Amino acid sequence: MYLAAQGVVLLVALIHVYILVLEMFFWDKPRGMKAFGLQPEFAAATKVLAANQGLYNGFLAAGLFWGLWQGAQGQAVQVFFLLCVLVAGLYGAATASRRILFVQALPAGMGLLLLALAR
Repeated sequence: MYLAAQGVVLLVALIHVYILVLEMFFWDKPRGMKAFGLQPEFAAATKVLAANQGLYNGFLAAGLFWGLWQGAQGQAVQVFFLLCVLVAGLYGAATASRRILFVQALPAGMGLLLLALAR
């Protein structure tokens, strides 16, 4: 169970690295606009805001990588950052797009569940 939990934590971290890349570097490019359903004018006008948002996703990924790097002693760090991802995902699903529930919140919830079962 521990290895499954660590695998899901790694997956959540990698998802957030991908989100960072989309928001910071591809927001106003075809790939980013398609991923977020944006029109070119809106993407251009909000590019700086998206880059800031991407940076925060990078911090979530960094925290998860830090928890993984610590091994079994890093479970508390993993739980904290997964909770942050879960809250961000729930808020995003409620305010921006229901799809965020499945991309962010559900994987974070699965990670939390697996970490709890691994104890």
